[in-house]
Amino acid sequence: MSEFVPLEGGCACGAVRYRLTAPPLFVHCCHCRWCQRETGSSYALNAMIEMDCVDMLGEEAVRIDTPSESGRGQKIHRCPTCHLALWSHYGGAGEAIAFIRVGTLDDPDAVPPDIHIFTESKQPWVTLSHEVPAVKTYYKMSEYWPEESQIRLKAAKDAFAAGQG
Repeated sequence: MSEFVPLEGGCACGAVRYRLTAPPLFVHCCHCRWCQRETGSSYALNAMIEMDCVDMLGEEAVRIDTPSESGRGQKIHRCPTCHLALWSHYGGAGEAIAFIRVGTLDDPDAVPPDIHIFTESKQPWVTLSHEVPAVKTYYKMSEYWPEESQIRLKAAKDAFAAGQG
């Protein structure tokens, strides 16, 4: 395995900049209708990473509480100037984990999807590679995530919970 090189990204106007100091835990390409509506695109490509591994280099993003299909809501972090969505925190993962919008990275090609999810509602003209797992809805983490990522996720959630007490 090659050594990780930190990745940088930011919004359209350049006010909000960030650096990922570790590789993403896992990358979802979500084809659900909610993501299609929210992004105005065919899918959302999100790289999950511990918030502790996201260094802010520019202005702070503003948090917008937004409804989600699950009913638990999500917190979308946007540039205060151009309003571009940079990452979200979803109810299930909590604020310990950021779902970075891969398209906001300076080199989005460096972060391909690990899995396609909710493919039962993907646009019919989207063709998926057989090299990347695809599931109709969601999946069991233990079946797809590398063990190291599962350990990192648990540690991040535990540390965040301890800081909340």
